[in-house]
Amino acid sequence: MSKSKDASAARSVLEYLNRQNRPYSAVDIFNNLHKEYGKTAVVKACESLTEGGKIKEKVYGKQKVYVADQGQFPDVDDNEIRDMDTRIGELSTQNQEMDVQVKRLDAELRGLNSSVSTEEAVLQLKRLTDECEACKGKLKTLKEGGKTVSPEEKDRIYTARTKYVKEWRKRKRISNDILGAILEGYPKTKKQLYEEVGLETDEDYGTSPPDI
Repeated sequence: MSKSKDASAARSVLEYLNRQNRPYSAVDIFNNLHKEYGKTAVVKACESLTEGGKIKEKVYGKQKVYVADQGQFPDVDDNEIRDMDTRIGELSTQNQEMDVQVKRLDAELRGLNSSVSTEEAVLQLKRLTDECEACKGKLKTLKEGGKTVSPEEKDRIYTARTKYVKEWRKRKRISNDILGAILEGYPKTKKQLYEEVGLETDEDYGTSPPDI
């Protein structure tokens, strides 16, 4: 390698160690510089910088690590260190709080992704309303002494009822889980949340999922 490339590698290594101000092995430096220089060039640069007194070398068994010369940095008094420790504690607390918020939002997002869209809900409501009207018409006919229900149709009706009641209970449970996750970080009451998003519940209409 030419002297200019050797000098360039040495400058890059020195700038990196001074900027990071923490110990690294030659392999770490080689990787962290994104392999801009060959591994041999980085090792050579570390050795030449050590010989020139620009960086310090520490040997741990067979491992050599290099660190910036601490003499070039200004002294830090104890008060500043304590302030930095306090700030680290504050940031750690904020990080934990953000983790909790991220988990809550993830749960909310999963719930929203698993629920139907407004357009789909409108279509389902129309379909179920039509089915309800048809059933009301059939019930009226039966009450007036019309055609009775066959055993097969009776079984089909009971099976469908069981299916829809289970789905009702399932969706109610999912909705409650989502709302519970939101309320963990919501500053107001449950009633205020429902009013704010325009949510109507079964209880508002005096109903609840029947027994299966």
